[in-house]
Formats: sequence, structure tokens, C-alpha cells
Amino acid sequence: MKALVLSGGAGTRLRPITHTSAKQLVPVANKPVLFYGLEAIADAGITEVGIVVGDTADEIREAVGDGSQFGIEVTYIPQDAPLGLAHAVLIAREFLGEDDFVMYLGDNFIVGGITALVEEFRAERPEAQILLTQVPNPTSFGVAELDAAGRVVGLEEKPKQPKSDLALVGVYLFTPAIHEAVRSIEPSWRGELEITHAIQWLIDEKRDVRSTTISGYWKDTGNVADMLEVNRSVLETVPAVNEGTVDADSEIIGRVRIEAGARISGSRIVGPAIIGAGSVVNDAYIGPFTSVSEDCRIEDSEIEYSIVLRGSSVTGVRRVEASLIGRDVEVTPAPRNPSAHRLVLGDHSKVQISS
Repeated sequence: MKALVLSGGAGTRLRPITHTSAKQLVPVANKPVLFYGLEAIADAGITEVGIVVGDTADEIREAVGDGSQFGIEVTYIPQDAPLGLAHAVLIAREFLGEDDFVMYLGDNFIVGGITALVEEFRAERPEAQILLTQVPNPTSFGVAELDAAGRVVGLEEKPKQPKSDLALVGVYLFTPAIHEAVRSIEPSWRGELEITHAIQWLIDEKRDVRSTTISGYWKDTGNVADMLEVNRSVLETVPAVNEGTVDADSEIIGRVRIEAGARISGSRIVGPAIIGAGSVVNDAYIGPFTSVSEDCRIEDSEIEYSIVLRGSSVTGVRRVEASLIGRDVEVTPAPRNPSAHRLVLGDHSKVQISS
């Protein structure tokens, strides 16, 4: 069995972060989201992995390499444009051959991994098996309709009037039957080859399509709110470790991971939280569910329920919360006089100002 991991796409909902970084490499608990998926695939005993890449191919290649760090062997599959999930299957035909495979969206996060799901599929081998979960906003997802016996009878992509609240989770399992399906469908109104249409083709052809409804934790980390929520979830599992330096004037409460070379002085940190390697925290408060990446500086500031990426500094700021701060960013107080806000913002930025 092989795996097909989708790591193309522009990540428009995470702009401006994704103007300069692949959305699959934005870290939660100081580890890229994509890495959690690759680890889950390896844990399920799958070693041959194809990664579909787009404009951020070089960055993905640099981060993942040949896959040996995860115990897998990676083949990179270029996709000229994000033309749909079924299109990714189409262009991966040579890599996939006649093997069964799991398709995993690289920006999705599933607590508990996929091992049990893969074992069930290997034992039963339906033509397709999909994961479903209840969501409050089904119009934003692919949605499944089940009959009274729980069988999948219909799928719709982002329907205006959903027939259920069961959304497709970004993990799919297929036999080679899916290749005929993706060749048999036409692009949707979005100009994409939709995987929901391909699975619907299998249903219409009376093929065996099954579903598993999960009640565990799943998130599509496509926007800031979901990134912060996944970060919170992962930090709940992080053990307390101190590989850095904490002076006598600092207070560490709860599960806090302090990585090698980090220096904490005159500060209070309340876990769960993580302080990356080489970072400096001085005269600051870091509250629960905060991930500070490597080589950052947090000084004379308060920050909580946030993600701070590599090389950034937050200095002299009274309070920061529910924020995603990119790489090499400087956050400082505005001058008191004149009383005005001075902003340099890129496209698609979002700013909230207390006046």
C-alpha cells in the first residue's frame, strides 16, 4: 500500500503567512503540520509516499528531503496548478501503479493517526473508504449523504443546502478502481476535478464505497483560528522538559517544554507551552497554549494562546493573544506621540487595533 500526500495549493486563507511559506510547513507545537501526517503514515506501516507539490515545491523538498527522517521513501510529483484532488490522483498514476493507497491532505490534522483505519481497509478492501465527521458549517466542506443503513449514497462539494452535517475528512483510501473514476469525470464549476465527483462515480457504478464516522479530533488547518486550535490540542500532550536555562527569578507552572539553548529570566510561563531552541524570554509572561519557535525574543511583554514563528521578537507589548506571528517579525509598541498608528501591511493582512 502506498500514500499520496497533497502539499500543493496556495494557502490563501493563511495569508500573509503563506506568501512566503508553504501552508503545510506552518508549525504547531514547533513542528510543521505536514510532519504529523507523514509520521501517521509511517506509523501505519506505509513506506512508499508520493508528495504532490506546487509553487512551494522547493520548500517542501528542503523540509522533508528523501523521507528517511520519517522512515519513508518519498517521490515528489509536480502539479502545475491546484486543479483539484482528483487531478492529483490523475497525475500520480505512474507512481501509484496498481497499488491500493491512502490519500492524505498535507494541511489536515488527525489526533490518533490513521493506523486503525488502514488496517480496516486492508482487511475489507472496498473500492473507496472515506472518513466523515460532524461539523457545524457543512457548506464549507465536501458533504456525504447516508441512507438508513449508513451506506454512502451521495456526495456534494461545498453544497449551498447540505443534506447532512457529515463532512469529508482529508483522508481517503482507494483501490486502483479510483483511476477509472478520475478519468471519467469532468471539471466542476470551479474548474477543478473534484474527488467527491470521482467517488460519486464509483457509487453510481454500484462499487463498494464505505464510510467511517470519527468522533475524535480533526482539523483542516487552513485558517488562523484552526491553526491555534490544533496548536492547543497538541500542546495538551507535550511533556514538561527543561533543556534550557531558567534563572531563580522565573516561575514555570504546569507542562512547559523549554528546548536546548533557550534562556528564561525574570519571567512567568504557564503551560502547556513550548519555548523553542535558542529563544530568549526576559521579564515576560507566556500563558497557556503558546508555542514560541526557535531563536525568538519575548521581552517585557505578555503573550497567550498564540504561535510565534522562527526569529521573531515581541518587545514592550502589554498583551498579545490569539495571534499567529510569522518569521522574523518585530512587534513593538507604537510611539506615544503623535497619537497615531503607523502600519506597513502586506496584501490580505488582518489587523485589530485598540483605540
